[in-house]
Amino acid sequence: MCGITGFTGGGDAIRRVTKGLYALEYRGYDSAGISFFSGSAVNVVKTSGRVYMLEKKLCACGSPSSSCAIGHTRWATHGAPSETNAHPHKYGAAALVHNGIIENSGELKKAYGVRTVSETDTEVAAAVIDRNFAESGDGVEAMLRASRVFIGSYALVALFDGLPGKIYASKFKSPLLIGVSPDGYYIASDTAAMAPDTRSYIELCDGDVCEITREGYTIKNADGDTVSRAEHVISHLADELQTGIFDHHMRKEISDEPAALKKTLGRRLCGGELTFEGDGITDGELKKINGLTVVACGTAYHAGLMAKHYIERTCKIPVNVVIASEFIYGDPLIEKGDTAVFITQSGETADTLAAMNLSKERGAHTVAVVNVVGSTAARTADTVIYTDAGKEIAVASTKAYTVQCATLMALGARMAYAKGLIGQDGLKTASHALYEELAASIDDVISREAGIAAAARRYHTAENLFFIGRGADYYAGLEASLKLKEISYIHSEAYAAGELKHGTLSLVTEKTPVIALMTDARLYEKTMSSVREASARGADVFVVCPPDLARDDSVNTRFELPTCRREILPVAAATVFQLFAYHVALMRGCDIDKPRNLAKSVTVE
Repeated sequence: MCGITGFTGGGDAIRRVTKGLYALEYRGYDSAGISFFSGSAVNVVKTSGRVYMLEKKLCACGSPSSSCAIGHTRWATHGAPSETNAHPHKYGAAALVHNGIIENSGELKKAYGVRTVSETDTEVAAAVIDRNFAESGDGVEAMLRASRVFIGSYALVALFDGLPGKIYASKFKSPLLIGVSPDGYYIASDTAAMAPDTRSYIELCDGDVCEITREGYTIKNADGDTVSRAEHVISHLADELQTGIFDHHMRKEISDEPAALKKTLGRRLCGGELTFEGDGITDGELKKINGLTVVACGTAYHAGLMAKHYIERTCKIPVNVVIASEFIYGDPLIEKGDTAVFITQSGETADTLAAMNLSKERGAHTVAVVNVVGSTAARTADTVIYTDAGKEIAVASTKAYTVQCATLMALGARMAYAKGLIGQDGLKTASHALYEELAASIDDVISREAGIAAAARRYHTAENLFFIGRGADYYAGLEASLKLKEISYIHSEAYAAGELKHGTLSLVTEKTPVIALMTDARLYEKTMSSVREASARGADVFVVCPPDLARDDSVNTRFELPTCRREILPVAAATVFQLFAYHVALMRGCDIDKPRNLAKSVTVE
């Protein structure tokens, strides 16, 4: 999603902000811009396309320098990707960058008589702020007054003509941080956009407005009272921001999966048993749970489906998995005493947060499964289960998904033990499978990457492709299909294998690739019958399965999964399909880490 960074202090702020914009590229964007002081006047330079194009444009402008600047990477919401619609937007004395959506921008445009040159809600917001600045002559007061008429979510950062060296910001339901540096202060939507020597940050709360200078900062709440906010220590992990020996962040992050699994589950392993006592979840509480509602988006939603399959069979309770963007609009059947689990890698996913807030209003106990410490989801939920996937830079999620699946399955194993459905030996067996066997199985898959690349070479020219499976294999297929379409732009769909004959077979023609996942021997014959139906219609069939299955004339290509417990095989298979998607995209010449039109963190509904 959009990214914000700014700096005021010693040295060249334009250079620092440009570096910060590069660090925000992983979030996904379509244009970039920067605003800075030249004397007491604010200048704007912006462009459609990548940050390097902005840097070239700055060079063409004589490589200006300034001690105070703000910058932005935009992911289009209002108006097409273009230089005109790119941020910052200058209106009168105010230059503004913005994450989020001002939902009442149309009404404000009419009420304030605003004439805009762009199609954006941000230019309208700049006009409103400028009007208030003209009336008050004070940057903080202008931001406060404007915030009171805005409806929606926003992180707003502004510079004003005549106030050199000063940055003004306000936020509501969109993250915004002040970074403390040895020679100045940052403002950013993500710690990644701050310099490596920035060791602490202050997180602004909803309704806050701040003024930042090279000497310090002042924060006021929505009532205009001066307040203090907690300072948090951060540690920049430089290696997570580099690709190392790999050509792309996605490929590196796939290689990180075994270590991420071990780190996440390792701190919950005690005497060979997985426990969530350290997360504040007791066996007594788990025993009382008679059903779960799981809410998430995209890849996290697929992790929720995998958890559903495991928990329903292990704990004998119903698990309802709902797409977050649909949850709040469907009058969900959730009430006081229910338990609702919200999965979000970033902890800032707007739809998931909206669903969480609604669940809390109705009295449900909310549990966040989240990767980012201190994120909005973590602060909002009643209970937090942190995953330890480390930072993901590639837009397509890989290690976060694997760790989410393992964490939720571990929770299911502990719940089954708490309910007396498995004994201590059963819990230890499940714990060993998730902690040891799964990591080893993923290592095994990665070690045989050449075979996956060979399959990718066979299918990379396809424009339509189908994944099929039954049970957990169907859920794994949904994630496999998403990975492929995200980064290769091949149209792919996943179906429960038994549904082929109910319509989809009409789309299977000569050489259509059909990829079947078969990890459960009990369902082998049923899935194999669907494979044969597809093959009989000319499909080119690729099967991913354990060594003893799918040796059949209807199969054109096979990849053998390692031998391990059946329950964890669909999760290990996810790595196969991540690597498959990676190599297909590589062969098609796609921008793997930054696929078109997509953002890493979706912070607007």
